[in-house]
Amino acid sequence: MNTLNIVLLGMPSGGSWIIIAIAVLLLFGGKKIPELMKGLGGGIKEFKKASKEESDEKIEEKK
Repeated sequence: MNTLNIVLLGMPSGGSWIIIAIAVLLLFGGKKIPELMKGLGGGIKEFKKASKEESDEKIEEKK
């Protein structure tokens, strides 16, 4: 077995994704999901901003 097959072995298939989506919809409701995604997007944006600032600081230290 190659590495790709081992990694994909634990991944849900197409039908499983539908069941997961329905479960998330039932747990959080239709109105809450956009708010969750907005928060997730904001978190990713902040993470990228912080990592960029850190890399900029390292570049300045080398000069």
